[in-house]
Amino acid sequence: MKVIFLHDVARVGKKHDIKEISDGYATNFLLPRKLAIIATPKAVAELELRKKEIAIEREVQESLLLKNLEAIKGQVITLKGKANDKGHLFSAIHLKEIVVAMKAQNHADIGEEFIVLEKPIKEVGEFEIPISIKGKKSSFKLVVEKI
Repeated sequence: MKVIFLHDVARVGKKHDIKEISDGYATNFLLPRKLAIIATPKAVAELELRKKEIAIEREVQESLLLKNLEAIKGQVITLKGKANDKGHLFSAIHLKEIVVAMKAQNHADIGEEFIVLEKPIKEVGEFEIPISIKGKKSSFKLVVEKI
């Protein structure tokens, strides 16, 4: 029986795959749990249409990310944190805080997965933070100040 997978099924198929599966496995496991549907011509046509929509949506998102990458290039983002006399922060600065500050200060929406931060920032000072999106690289300056 040919089925279209609606979800990833380990060692069997991934979402949107069309595969030939044994009748028993399909009728007793995949179909009742709504992990797959039978691959009728109508369902296959709907799947192809959905794949095209997903591809277009991905292209739009990538172009927006690249525009944000150019917008953030060379910008300065400032964060403040409590620190001791030597300049060591009591609480480290993580990716989430950097992303929130970037949205608030520069209106740039770049996800955590694109910011390259080897370890959390634990000191006051200026840091050059690299960003890598689809092989294109940029960076911005992060200034951490003492409260």
